[in-house]
Amino acid sequence: MIMREKERELEQQQPTKTSLKLQAYQYLKSRILSCEYAPRQFLNEQKLCAEMGNISRTPMRDALGRLEQEGLITILPKKGLMVSAITDEDVHSIYEVRLLVEPYALRVYGAQIPREGLERFVGLMQHPETIPDFYAADDAFHELLISPLPNKYLRSAHDSITGQNTRFRIMTGKVGMISQKDTCSEHLAILTPALAGDWDAAAAALTRHLELARDKAEGVLDRIHLGE
Repeated sequence: MIMREKERELEQQQPTKTSLKLQAYQYLKSRILSCEYAPRQFLNEQKLCAEMGNISRTPMRDALGRLEQEGLITILPKKGLMVSAITDEDVHSIYEVRLLVEPYALRVYGAQIPREGLERFVGLMQHPETIPDFYAADDAFHELLISPLPNKYLRSAHDSITGQNTRFRIMTGKVGMISQKDTCSEHLAILTPALAGDWDAAAAALTRHLELARDKAEGVLDRIHLGE
């Protein structure tokens, strides 16, 4: 009888522990991706626990371990926790993946993209001043372009660089090197041939767009010396 009561207590406690691990993971990841915790910034585990309402260190360490596996946190012996730096090599690798996957997906599978989805983005991109969250809209646009891609291995490779790409884009915007108006114009240059069914031209426009984004990201690293 006593054993059963203990088992029930453990079952009741388990969802809470799982929830705290997930909450800690989401809390930290969102702040890293938004650059609220900047690259190369040192983090204090005790302070992080306090930020989340004095949670225990167990769920926090679980979250930090996941973020380390994703390359967003670096654990330095005798120094502590550091938000991973963004290097020239990172920028090159991320955009190498994007340039391989995204234009290919659009060229080969673009015809499967719902037309209403493309038309909706035309309306948005024609009026960039009305977009409430530009970064979220940009994410949604690029996700739409590769949404029909059936190859799970290519999708996995692309998904693995999404977080770092978010940090690049936000940093580029924060130092004034991204123009929402110019980006929307580049998006429209992709959408126009896509709506006409010219997927080769749409893929070529997407390639140019990604190359410009890569160059801007590299310029940010040169300007604020995050790669050193």
